[in-house]
Amino acid sequence: MLINIKLPNISPEIFQIILWYIYGGKISLEEYDILDIVKIMVAANELNLQELIPYLESFLIENKANWMDQNFNLIYHISFENDSFPKLQKHCKDLISKEPNKIFNLPNFSTIPEKLLITLIQNDNLRMGEIQIWEYVIKWGLAQNPELPSDLTSFSKDDFNTLKNTLQQCIPFIRFHNLASKEFLKKVLPYKKILPKELYKGLLEYFLDNDSKKAVLRISKEYKEIHIDSKIITFQHVELISKWIDRLEIADRLQNSYEFKLLYRDSRDGSSELISRFDKLRMICKNQSRTVIVSKVKGNNEILGGYNPIEWKFDNSYGITKDSFIFSFSND
Repeated sequence: MLINIKLPNISPEIFQIILWYIYGGKISLEEYDILDIVKIMVAANELNLQELIPYLESFLIENKANWMDQNFNLIYHISFENDSFPKLQKHCKDLISKEPNKIFNLPNFSTIPEKLLITLIQNDNLRMGEIQIWEYVIKWGLAQNPELPSDLTSFSKDDFNTLKNTLQQCIPFIRFHNLASKEFLKKVLPYKKILPKELYKGLLEYFLDNDSKKAVLRISKEYKEIHIDSKIITFQHVELISKWIDRLEIADRLQNSYEFKLLYRDSRDGSSELISRFDKLRMICKNQSRTVIVSKVKGNNEILGGYNPIEWKFDNSYGITKDSFIFSFSND
């Protein structure tokens, strides 16, 4: 009896290479195109050949870094589609944090996802003026809506609303106060209809009142990688949680640096028995304060969690606080 196995995401050519590896135990990557190597890596993950993935990741990073930077959008999408490519994820994070300008200058910059764009414009290591950042954001927003007129003077009210809706998550991270008055007048004012009313009013007051102006610089700081011992959240999540703890807005600069120390991990400290797992959790977390609990929803990428500033007692008593909160992340 023959069994028909369908692998729609793997081409016959790539599958043949995988078969050679399975039966021969070796694979010579020098003879393949870079894109083929990426496809081999994706196929290896789909076929659960986990021992092959680190080798392929290392080869790409050590030998094809320039190509990956030029095709960053593809590598970023593949890396973060799941957690199977940790080395590529780190490569992408390093580029975002240390050399974000490279991504802005990509020929296909306009195709990057919104989440990545927001990460970029929040970055303190950007070596460009705020007006350039604004122009890149506008360029990205227009590219998402190719039906909009090419001439801004031809925009209708609906056209402005379309662009406003596209950029509503990005605009809060633009540091408009870093602009010169002429830059605001020539580059931002024509797009006033996409700005929130309160923001626009505040900017008008700022740029019209010379006495109120003071420089707010985009400070370039040395990048320090934050190591988070978690298989669920990243340092970007930690930064956001830290801001919530300090009651800051997303666009505010984080003033305090918190150390997140792993207390309990279910895969490490738990057991197969549900009750025993809760007992272990109680034992480890008893009398601990300022704790964050995170969990990943089975079957999708949603992350649920909460922050508790007061001690865990587990003695049928309860405490009162106004500083606790719950949260969720959609890890798309």
